[in-house]
Amino acid sequence: MSSIDQPILVSFKLCPFVQRAAITLLHKKLDYTIEYIDLNNKPDWFVEISPLGKVPLLRVNDQVLFESAVINEYLDETNGNNMLSKDPLIKADQRAWIEFSSSINNAQHQLTQARREETFEKIDDDLNKKLAHLERKIDAKGFFQGSSFTLVDSAFAPFLMRSQILADNTGIDVLEDFKKLAVWRDNMLSLEEVQQSVVEDFEDLYMESIYERGGYLADQ
Repeated sequence: MSSIDQPILVSFKLCPFVQRAAITLLHKKLDYTIEYIDLNNKPDWFVEISPLGKVPLLRVNDQVLFESAVINEYLDETNGNNMLSKDPLIKADQRAWIEFSSSINNAQHQLTQARREETFEKIDDDLNKKLAHLERKIDAKGFFQGSSFTLVDSAFAPFLMRSQILADNTGIDVLEDFKKLAVWRDNMLSLEEVQQSVVEDFEDLYMESIYERGGYLADQ
């Protein structure tokens, strides 16, 4: 039995950081409720309980947790088998790569917002340098390390899903030159917990948000 009682995940449908928490909840097979808000029209109750005004939030009884990495570690520490190493040094390394994943997600978001080709190419070049570091780090077995799903996989899965959607809809695949990352993506997108971590019409919503911005990617 889970050690937490029906947590409530406060979400925005397109947020990759919320998706991290949803993936972990699903991987741990935890019962939870999800509550969507509009970040452009934040309800008063949300503003009162969100110190940074961002999602995700995890409401556990009267306690509110924020920051996706913190939420995921809480879920991991209180439910089932650990998804981070028990070795302090390896765990520190895993935490560092989880932090690194945030810079990857942010770079991907900037790509979708770039209005001019030169801006897009500059962001893309920076992203490629980051991905080269990641390519050297990960295993070639379809997971970040070894043959099991960890919180690092959970942290990068939203980026990997969005990269596939962008490749399918624009022809631009940021993983084109990274063979191990491509294998990792294929494996992550085959997992039930990743597939079910977004709303049913997520791809349409994601691409619609890009087209509405009218940036460089929208013209591809």
